[in-house]
Amino acid sequence: MKRALGSRVALYVVLSLGAVAFLFPFYYMVIGSLQTDPDPTVAGAFPNPANISVDNYVAINERINLLTGLANSGIFTIGVILGTVVFGLLAGYALAVLHWRGRGAIFALALLVQVVPFQLLMIPLYVMIARDYGLSDNYLGMILPFFINSTAVVIFRQYFLQLPRELFDAARIDGAGELRLLWNVALPLVRPALLTVVLLTFIGPWNEFLWPFLITKEASMQPLAVSLANFISNIAASTANPFGAMLAGAVVLAVPAVLLFILFQRWFTSNELGSGVKG
Repeated sequence: MKRALGSRVALYVVLSLGAVAFLFPFYYMVIGSLQTDPDPTVAGAFPNPANISVDNYVAINERINLLTGLANSGIFTIGVILGTVVFGLLAGYALAVLHWRGRGAIFALALLVQVVPFQLLMIPLYVMIARDYGLSDNYLGMILPFFINSTAVVIFRQYFLQLPRELFDAARIDGAGELRLLWNVALPLVRPALLTVVLLTFIGPWNEFLWPFLITKEASMQPLAVSLANFISNIAASTANPFGAMLAGAVVLAVPAVLLFILFQRWFTSNELGSGVKG
C-alpha cells in the first residue's frame, strides 16, 4: 500500500515538473509582453506590478493592425480546414468503406505524398497560382495549396476502418445511400478523428509563414504570422520596447491555438465506436 502511494506521489511530482517546464515559456512570453521595461533576467519572470501595462500591445497594434492580421489568418485557416475536412472525409470513407479496384494503390500514393516536402513544390505552385491563375494577393491563392491534406485522409481512413461493418450493412438494407451513410452513420462515430484533424490542420495554416509571404505583397492581405515577421525585421526597432512588442504579437498569435486545444481536448480521448452496436 505504501509503495503504491509512494509511486503515485512520485508520478505526480514528475508530471508536475514536466508541466511547469512546458508551461513556463508561455508564461514568460505573457509576462514579457506586459512589461513596460524589459527584464530578461530570471527575476523578470516575477515582475514588479508597477512595471505591468498593455503598452506593448498598443505599440504593435499601431504598426501592423493586429485585428486585420487575425482576420486574414482566420480566413486562411478556416478555408484550409473546410477543404481538408470535406475532402478528407470523402476520400477516407471511399478508401475504407467502399470496395473498388485500385484503392490500395491510391492509399499508398496518399502515404507517398506525405514524404514530398512542400518546399519542393513551392516554385511551380507559385508560378501556377500567381502567374497562370492570377491569384496573388488573394485568399484563394493562399488556401489552394493546402486545400487537400493527405494526413487527414489517412486519419479518417483509419477511423472508418474501425467501424463495425454491420452498421453499414443494416443502413444499406434500409435503403440508405453512401452519402447518407457517411453523414448519418459514420460521421457521428468519428468525432474524435474530426476534431483531431481540425486541430492539427488549424496549427499548420495559422502558423504558416513562407507561402503567404510569397503570395501576398499587400500588408492588408497578410496573415498575422507574416505581419509579425515583417514587424520584427523592419519596424520593431522603432518601438520603445521592441522585445515586449514582439512578445505581445507572439501572444496574440498563440492564444487562439491554445484556447482551441483547451476547449476540445476532452474529445481526443473520446471513443464512441461501440455505441452503435448492441451486444
